[in-house]
Amino acid sequence: MASKHIFFFAILFFSAVSVFAEENPSLVMDYYKDTCPQAEEIIKEQVKLLYKRHKNTAFSWLRNIFHDCFVESCDASLLLDSTRRMLSEKETDRSFGMRNFRYIETIKEAVERECPGVVSCADILVLSGRDGIVALGGPHIPLKTGRRDGRKSRADILEQHLPDHNESMSVVLERFANIGINTPGVVALLGSHSVGRTHCVKLVHRLYPEVDPQLNPEHVPHMLKKCPDPIPDPKAVQYVRNDRGTPMVLDNNYYRNILDNKGLMLVDHQLAMDKRTKPYVKKMAKSQNYFFKEFARAITILSENNPLTGTKGEIRKQCNLSNKLH
Repeated sequence: MASKHIFFFAILFFSAVSVFAEENPSLVMDYYKDTCPQAEEIIKEQVKLLYKRHKNTAFSWLRNIFHDCFVESCDASLLLDSTRRMLSEKETDRSFGMRNFRYIETIKEAVERECPGVVSCADILVLSGRDGIVALGGPHIPLKTGRRDGRKSRADILEQHLPDHNESMSVVLERFANIGINTPGVVALLGSHSVGRTHCVKLVHRLYPEVDPQLNPEHVPHMLKKCPDPIPDPKAVQYVRNDRGTPMVLDNNYYRNILDNKGLMLVDHQLAMDKRTKPYVKKMAKSQNYFFKEFARAITILSENNPLTGTKGEIRKQCNLSNKLH
């Protein structure tokens, strides 16, 4: 009799596990192989076309992964527009300088023409980031898919998750650790500062009223020339290239720069000086292969942060609107 009860409960347990697995499936490689086999190729081709026309799109694709996936879930909440009841993440101060969201819609439209209502904006955001990294000379990173789109912005909790460029290294490391990224992963991800540019709004505190003595004096005249105003106009195009040597290439030159006190933001300087991160900075400055290996590992972890899968969320018709507003 006891064995019958055990068998019965075993059946119930495995049935429950099976139902749970169906409702909460994991991300997988080539998720759209049956439902939209051309999806990843379409995204890749669109990224190439857009990069050819607008070089700075690749920086945007990479930054999108960080700003979307870091804030609680990798669910394309970043892309939603504000409504009367909800402020969008992309319109907060922490998203200052982010652009090219309209080109995500361009990619979405191309995918929708092939497979209407199948591919999520969350997957498009992640895959365009992956392909943008390749366009910048970085490694190809195999990433899983199967994410679904969130229905609401997370602007109200953004500050709780995103580390700021002026925060202490302890806070930065803790924020990354919260989503499973260790110290070498943090050092590698900040290597994204190898490309793109930094607006003067984020730099002037290191230049005015007095120049930060920790800045390389050879680099200061260039920074002052690019940022001549102590209170820069946020709408003006005033910026400094993150890496004057190879500004359009994702490479390990960033680490050599920050070891030479040429890091633009405070977090760059701290990365090179803090005893917890400096050994990895030195290692990545010497080996691009090591940088790429740790970068790929960290991007993978970031892209898989608490995704919506199965029956959660939705597949948006437009990336800037939840379906109920479409």
